[in-house]
Amino acid sequence: MEHHTEPSEITYHHEPASSTKRIWKTFWILLIVTVVEVSLGLLLYALEPNVAGWIVLFFKGMMIILTLAKAFYIVSIFMHLGDELRNMIMTIIVPLSLFIWFIGAFLWDGNYYRTARNRYDPAIENKTMQAPREKADTTNRPLY
Repeated sequence: MEHHTEPSEITYHHEPASSTKRIWKTFWILLIVTVVEVSLGLLLYALEPNVAGWIVLFFKGMMIILTLAKAFYIVSIFMHLGDELRNMIMTIIVPLSLFIWFIGAFLWDGNYYRTARNRYDPAIENKTMQAPREKADTTNRPLY
């Protein structure tokens, strides 16, 4: 009688405790960043008429940085991009950054067009408008 053993099946053991722990860690990090973001926004809303322009710029810059950090973290953890190869990451990040630059360039150009169009320059109006015409003479007198 031949002794026949079946090959052992290869299984990848999934540990739910570690993935649950990772999800909760991500939740708390995103919650803290969101609370800081909302707090900065409410503080800026309350103080905006009374603060200098550079403070407003700082607050808005911090809010943009925190939003980008959250987006990076979400993509890294929930979309599993953090586990991918470097080339795969670059094929997503490089076009995305070019797209963001593209949006910024169009906003910059649109703002320039809007401000240039809304400026009033009387010198240009005087150069482009026709001189007012004299009223027609109805007396049948010669013009000389």
